[in-house]
Amino acid sequence: MEQPIAVTRQSFDDWMVPVYAPADFILVRGEGSQVWDQQGKSYIDFAGGIAVNALGHAHPVVTAALVEQAGKLWHLGNGYTNEPVLRLAKLLIDATFAEKVFFCNSGAEANEAALKLARKRALDNGNHSKNQIVAFNNAFHGRTLFTVSAGGQPKYSKDFAPLPGGITHTPFNDLAAAAEVINDNTCAVIVEPIQGEGGVLPADAAFLQGLRELCDRHDALLIFDEVQTGMGRTGDLYAYMQYGVVPDVLTTAKALGCGFPIGAMLTTDELAKTLSVGTHGTTYGGNPLATAVAGAVFSVINTPEVLEGVKQRHKWFLDGLNKINQQYPIFSEIRGGGLLIGCQLTKDYAGKAKQITQLANEEGVIALIAGPDVVRFTPSLVIPEQDVKEGLARFARAVARICS
Repeated sequence: MEQPIAVTRQSFDDWMVPVYAPADFILVRGEGSQVWDQQGKSYIDFAGGIAVNALGHAHPVVTAALVEQAGKLWHLGNGYTNEPVLRLAKLLIDATFAEKVFFCNSGAEANEAALKLARKRALDNGNHSKNQIVAFNNAFHGRTLFTVSAGGQPKYSKDFAPLPGGITHTPFNDLAAAAEVINDNTCAVIVEPIQGEGGVLPADAAFLQGLRELCDRHDALLIFDEVQTGMGRTGDLYAYMQYGVVPDVLTTAKALGCGFPIGAMLTTDELAKTLSVGTHGTTYGGNPLATAVAGAVFSVINTPEVLEGVKQRHKWFLDGLNKINQQYPIFSEIRGGGLLIGCQLTKDYAGKAKQITQLANEEGVIALIAGPDVVRFTPSLVIPEQDVKEGLARFARAVARICS
């Protein structure tokens, strides 16, 4: 048997399209909330693959589901259905407002499907001018040309013009500004209950409730992008459940597969009719391997033990981060919900979020940024208390270095 190809961090620079700038080490193994690199150094994982590994690494229930399904059936063309996809659809329907589900491979694809549904619905109803999509500044909805245009961050879209038209951006959490642009030509409003990439900014309840009313008034679809907030991240299965606002369409991905690529768009019976046979599709979406894994993930996360545990872990993080901030006052605000936490840097440390996470790597903890001024934490929803304490102790050492 041939030996595997030897790889180092330099191999990335030699062989990969340079759209990423990964850390200078390569991770090779994970268990729970710890990972190890090629040299055997351990790290506490507070990033979770950007809110993806909601049950940590190599969770036994999820691993068993993958292995079992891998021995049965991996893939079918979408001219056929399968048992795991139907079971997962029923789980999502029973647990949410939804009555129909469309499965795809990522959050971007789920948002793409939602936006296409909104435009087609208006066209099907004979309103050819009803195609405006309202989105919000600093939003993030994916990297396809349509979704990157809907995202309110020009740094991700400006190099790919001409961009899809008919998209209007307005300030997040500003209901008056939204009311000025939402009108009878609006087919959809897309919003994150907590802006993730935009800085971990929670929506005000009144803002989301107001958007619901505006959409009802103008017959526009309210789309909740819960790619990052969904699957227990905020302490409820989906964040909309905390706000008392039910969207028309919800998108979910990331933690749905805990690392196995899968996304989904959830909606109602009436709206689902818009996407009739042949109007949309995907080769891999809803394959039995991905949906079997996601079904196992769902069975673990959608339990009182895990969801209540998120709220407990939120307190562990807040207590630890506030203690660090008392000793080294570098954060002006610590915000977010559940285990989606953002730490806003003070003016004195503006622009240093990446440097802080790089120092954290050196100390043996993996964290994220949400823009240049926010350090972000999205760990496993079942991270043990000891790992939280040890990870924060390591993070404190990194903060001490930036403050020295």
